[in-house]
Amino acid sequence: MEKSSRRAFVKSSTKLAIGAGLVSMMPMTSSCNTANKKIVIGAIGLRNMGFSDLRSFLQNPNVEVAAVCDIDDEILNRRAGEVEKINEERISKGEKLTQTKPVLYKDYRKLLENKDIDAVIVGTPDHWHCLQMVHASQAGKHVYVEKPMANSIEETMIMERAAKKYKNVVTVGQWQRSGKHWHDAVNFVKSGAIGKVSRVKAWAYTSKTALPVVPDGAVPAGVDYDMWLGPAPKRPFNQNRFHYNFRYYWDYAGGLMADWGVHMLDFALFGMDAKRPKTITALGGHFSYEDARQAPDTMNVLYEFDDFSLTWEHSVCLGNGSYGMGHGVVFQGNNGAVLVSRGGWQVIPEKEMKDGQRVNKIEEKPWIKGAGSLDEHVVNFLDVIRNGGKTNCTVEMGKEVAMVSHMGNIAHRTGEKLIWDDNANRFTNSEKANKLLVPNYSDPWKLPSI
Repeated sequence: MEKSSRRAFVKSSTKLAIGAGLVSMMPMTSSCNTANKKIVIGAIGLRNMGFSDLRSFLQNPNVEVAAVCDIDDEILNRRAGEVEKINEERISKGEKLTQTKPVLYKDYRKLLENKDIDAVIVGTPDHWHCLQMVHASQAGKHVYVEKPMANSIEETMIMERAAKKYKNVVTVGQWQRSGKHWHDAVNFVKSGAIGKVSRVKAWAYTSKTALPVVPDGAVPAGVDYDMWLGPAPKRPFNQNRFHYNFRYYWDYAGGLMADWGVHMLDFALFGMDAKRPKTITALGGHFSYEDARQAPDTMNVLYEFDDFSLTWEHSVCLGNGSYGMGHGVVFQGNNGAVLVSRGGWQVIPEKEMKDGQRVNKIEEKPWIKGAGSLDEHVVNFLDVIRNGGKTNCTVEMGKEVAMVSHMGNIAHRTGEKLIWDDNANRFTNSEKANKLLVPNYSDPWKLPSI
């Protein structure tokens, strides 16, 4: 792809038919290669995790936010006010900031034109992640993209190629990858102490209420709904498909499987040094509520690997999962099990008979409390921008778990046991499933060609 000047990018990025037409602006430079070098952030998508991420960024010295972007005026203005308050507090503590009030945008392409921005946070709904990550990379920005990395398997591969081509720093918001207790648990698994692991289970139970069916309605004042839809199919506005609940509709996301599932399955795969399964089987449906959600409220997925099985289990409507926990991962070996969640981890021994008594095969490890690690994840991203190296959650890591998550959803949607060909990156036994690998973007948006 031919390189052009930043000015040429700015001009072309204002056109509607973007996507594959964007070009690489500039190689990543070493302008942020010292520990005290200022890093300027732009944030795209501010309602939920995008703003949580931004708050975490602004806890760090020599980090400023130049611009924020959201398609909803109410959210955009409210978050801008909160940023100003954060900056006022920073100044009161002695920090010197170049800019205390961020520039506001409703079109992320305009934000990417800002030459002062070093890195962007992509905190938009899943169906936007691929386009915005690729366009930010082409504009010469580093990228912190929320999980799941993309809303389809093909998009994950495009994003991986983009990161390799543009050589920017990209990390995925799977922040458990920066959590000490998560790594302690996985290191114990990999030590061999629990023996041969034959089964791994990951789950999430979220205890949500029913989502009542509501009619289509008027677009709320101040919302650029066409921009919110972007590459997704054109549909009338419906409150159920907007903001938080978008995650339950295939056009924009992958249900609980692509939400909590990405976090938990990430460590299930990491602990087993595994990537993609051989076969995938799923069942589920609306077993708790007949409501407005499109994605299943209840689902079980079985992934077959060469020498172990991995199961995923979720319920949108119930709160208590395995071991009385709402979420977690358990590695089951023939000597014992390792159980880990955001709250901590423990070792549960298997029993054996010795001298007529049932005794533990290995030493029990009572619950070891853990802590959240979003802040550490952000610090790691900033450190790699300044000093080089690899982030704790690379594009490759984000791709692997997003693929596995989407495989489970595709198996559920087709109702078939699927066989994956890892060389061809497609299913060998279902064209119906293969049609769900690649999204169909709505005009004028185009799937990036990298």
